[in-house]
Amino acid sequence: MAALITSRKNKTVQHLRRLGREASYRREQAQYLCDGHKLLREALQSGKKPLCVLWRGEPMFGLPGDIEQLCADESVFECVSPMKDSPGPVFTLELPPERPELIPGGAIVLENVQDPGNVGTVIRTANALGCENVILVGACADLYSPKTARATMGAVFRQNVLCLGTAAELRQALDKAGLRLYGAALSENAADVRGVRLSGSAVAVGSEGRGLSQELLAVCDGQIIIPMTPGSESLNAAAAAAVLLWEAAREKL
Repeated sequence: MAALITSRKNKTVQHLRRLGREASYRREQAQYLCDGHKLLREALQSGKKPLCVLWRGEPMFGLPGDIEQLCADESVFECVSPMKDSPGPVFTLELPPERPELIPGGAIVLENVQDPGNVGTVIRTANALGCENVILVGACADLYSPKTARATMGAVFRQNVLCLGTAAELRQALDKAGLRLYGAALSENAADVRGVRLSGSAVAVGSEGRGLSQELLAVCDGQIIIPMTPGSESLNAAAAAAVLLWEAAREKL
């Protein structure tokens, strides 16, 4: 039976808490924290083996015997979980090695999208619509923060994701893979997305506040725009990415 933890000063509690809150600690420990039984089931189904599972109260379902399991009372679990009123559990996984290159196929690129919900939603959508690669460029939300992982609804365990620092690194990676790059932009030079073949290409979406940087636009092969009703300023980054992902997927159907 799983041991019950009742102290917030417990070493495991402190370790899990830091994993959930500090990106640098995640890299140092080569582990990351996930929250929720849905994500736990997805991890297991994807062949991932949790290092430690902390349940809120009693275990909700059985796990392989070689996985460390602990239980926490209400106050301790609330201290650990990065989510408000989470039913749990929280669990840890090994941080996978950085993916060095793209796999054959298309890509959706996010630049400086800092909201973990948006980043996670795009990864989930890309996985659902068969986009082979997601590329995070610049100051995007941490791929392995609990909120990002949760927003992927398990796609983080299956989707090929690259994290790059600059537009120049992006261009180099795309050239190596032989992919054209289109940037979504509100400009007179942007072509209606309905007239551009996106399948087998990379499409970049920027932050909601600033859009794509001039550095990234400069390495694009072309610019595209999603037509909207007059008076509409822009789409949420995740919504824009979903439209573009669907356009690319529709061409293959």
